[in-house]
Amino acid sequence: MKKENRKEEIILTATKLFKKKGYSAVTMRDLAKEMGIKAASLYNHIKSKQDILTNIIISLAEEFTSEMNDILNSDLNSIDKLNKIIAVHVKITSNNPNGMASLNNDWMHLEEKLDYYLTLRTKYEDDFREIIKQGISSNEIIDSNPEIMLFSMLSTLRSLYLWIPKKEDINPTELANNLGLVLINGVKK
Repeated sequence: MKKENRKEEIILTATKLFKKKGYSAVTMRDLAKEMGIKAASLYNHIKSKQDILTNIIISLAEEFTSEMNDILNSDLNSIDKLNKIIAVHVKITSNNPNGMASLNNDWMHLEEKLDYYLTLRTKYEDDFREIIKQGISSNEIIDSNPEIMLFSMLSTLRSLYLWIPKKEDINPTELANNLGLVLINGVKK
């Protein structure tokens, strides 16, 4: 097996274990056992457990940041931008629910890249908040507290990794559309 493919396999296996047990509870020995190899063999492909966690979290955070930049730079109105953000969360979470568990639950264990991650996260939240504020200013969105709107939407979107794996026949486009209806329009008839 090619070195890069083996590294990807290690990372995928680690994301499953991190979701199941939590980053702190997983050892390199656990990871090696899950893969059916010796722990020493892992170090031919990765530096450390921290390296795996950093790879998982930073790659996802950078993907969210890139997608948000595309949305911000689009000519869409605020409601359409919010719908795009929802679709991005559904897409990324559908593709990697185990990695999203690490992003949400284990980010505080990052060492060297913690400040970088927090910078990406803060910018993402600031950009999301700004889209909401623009929507309020343009009268597309009700004049209510942007922080509560941001919290409500992000809480739901960040917890998708818990829900999506339980749904075998999930259609990401349909889910994004339905979430958009509820998160943006509400449930009032």
